[in-house]
Amino acid sequence: MKLSIAGTSVLAAAISLSAPPALPALLKQSSARSVPAKQKARLFSPLDLGLLEGADRDQWQKPEEIMDALKIAEGSVVADLGAAGGWFTVRLARRVGSHGLVYAEDIQPLMIEAIKRRVQRENLTNVRTVLGTTKDSRLPRGLDAVLIVGTYHEMEDPVTMLQNAADSLKPQGLIGVVDYLPGAGGPGPDPDQRVDQETVVRGATAANLQVISRETIPPFMFMLVLGKAPAARGSR
Repeated sequence: MKLSIAGTSVLAAAISLSAPPALPALLKQSSARSVPAKQKARLFSPLDLGLLEGADRDQWQKPEEIMDALKIAEGSVVADLGAAGGWFTVRLARRVGSHGLVYAEDIQPLMIEAIKRRVQRENLTNVRTVLGTTKDSRLPRGLDAVLIVGTYHEMEDPVTMLQNAADSLKPQGLIGVVDYLPGAGGPGPDPDQRVDQETVVRGATAANLQVISRETIPPFMFMLVLGKAPAARGSR
């Protein structure tokens, strides 16, 4: 999830919320080796994680509706792809319960550290972190659902990442791509950074996925629910 709001007071809150001591120094040391140079400007900074914690986010993000659309229930095994600081991860963990499991994936090591601290702070035992790469999410097989919230436009190779996600799914598993509607206003990245639904659909088709449904999450977001094409289902 990516927001474009800025402010020194919010940035200070972000550091105290989810950054380890001396995070700026760690960021300088690790950012160069965590992602390709051309991706640095596009990735959401761990220093800004506090921007994702607005008190009204549950209202406009509508996590319960998103999880319902992906048929996530008690006992489900799911993944949060591009989990950032884990805002959605913890909601998935509460939904799947003690008999379910959530894999929180991100390609930035500092995000993984932030998720680990959050999970520990909230006493969640059903979350596993996964440090992926720009080419491989490294998710395990047998997932019921993969959720991709606000990160599609940051992916270096979205078709490959969708294929990775599909390979991780059970035959009837679902992928949810949730992103911001075109235009300005509200939370989210700058207008020229946003991805439209048809771009996601083309990526899904190239990854041998089919669109199961298109959802609107007013006022700011859309959701595409994707599933394996029939031939891909039969091959597993």
